[in-house]
Amino acid sequence: MADVTRHGRKAFAFNGHESGTRHPLVAAAMVLPLAALLLFLFGGFDQVAAQASSVGVMLGR
Repeated sequence: MADVTRHGRKAFAFNGHESGTRHPLVAAAMVLPLAALLLFLFGGFDQVAAQASSVGVMLGR
């Protein structure tokens, strides 16, 4: 507890480590399955394809 008061308040993750120390690839691996599920549930794949197609047309491809 003295360490927290000495260095100010810090946000801690569930395992007791500082929340800012997570590697970006680990964070991406945690988020990507949820993002894919949400894309599937809400029809996001069709939206992404339509957007990519319209961007391709704008760029002349």
